[in-house]
Amino acid sequence: KTAYEISLGLVGSEMCIRDRVSHDFGTIEEGETVQTTFNFTNTGKADLLIVDARGSCGCTVPKYPKNIPIKPGESGQILVSFDSSNKPNMQQKTVTISANTQSGRETLRIKAMVNADPVKQKQRDAAAAARAQQNK
Repeated sequence: KTAYEISLGLVGSEMCIRDRVSHDFGTIEEGETVQTTFNFTNTGKADLLIVDARGSCGCTVPKYPKNIPIKPGESGQILVSFDSSNKPNMQQKTVTISANTQSGRETLRIKAMVNADPVKQKQRDAAAAARAQQNK
């Protein structure tokens, strides 16, 4: 296994996420939606079932083979989308996978540096100034 592979235990099924468990989108513009694919293989002796995959917020959405048996030796993909609308600056998000493995869950990570939209940033700054004025 490479340094980037992880195993999700052994309960007859084992999930090996190939290539990487994190992805850096680099610098993107606020409002962009970006995607990356995480590949995995069932390296166990029983069918692998992914019962859930959840993003840490509504801006991070995984698409995955929900409750579809993945036979030993077969591979699959988890597509993760990140919507940077109203998410300026450094963003770090996670996707938690629940599966029929020994640990029962694994975490994928994404990050991006989001360049603020100048118009939206002015609106945010004005709203922050108004809140500060109210709290005086």
